[in-house]
Amino acid sequence: MAYDPNPFAALSLIVAPAILTNACSVLIMSTSNRFARAVDRARELARQLEGSERLDDPVADRRLHELTRMEERSMLLLRALRSCYLALSGFAGATLLSLLGAVVAPQGPRAVTQGLEWLAIGSGAVAVASLIHGSVLLVRDTQLAVLVLRERAANLHFRATRRNA
Repeated sequence: MAYDPNPFAALSLIVAPAILTNACSVLIMSTSNRFARAVDRARELARQLEGSERLDDPVADRRLHELTRMEERSMLLLRALRSCYLALSGFAGATLLSLLGAVVAPQGPRAVTQGLEWLAIGSGAVAVASLIHGSVLLVRDTQLAVLVLRERAANLHFRATRRNA
């Protein structure tokens, strides 16, 4: 890539990954909160099951099924967190490499500048792929959460109609 003396070109190479780094940080915080809520719900279900005398009644069966779903959600959220942290690291690395490239480009050897450019591009590409992967996992988690909610609602509707009949 040719050296561009325009300072805004270097600035844009630095700012874009920096903004995405901030976005990843916000995504990590919200995913961590979702993870904590899923773990808390799983603990509560486990506590209820451990305190139950009979594990073969319908209520215990429903709780066990929901506990299994919470375990699935927790694992999905853990994988999403890993992907988001990788994306955060990739964007931070791309920012640093772009900054180094902008500093080295005017006087440094062309090979070093090109190497930094390719490393920054690679780091950004890994970050984008990780961000997409993490987002897909978060969508799957949301689908599981809605599925549990729908199962719970269906169970309550069934019980309500059975009592009224």
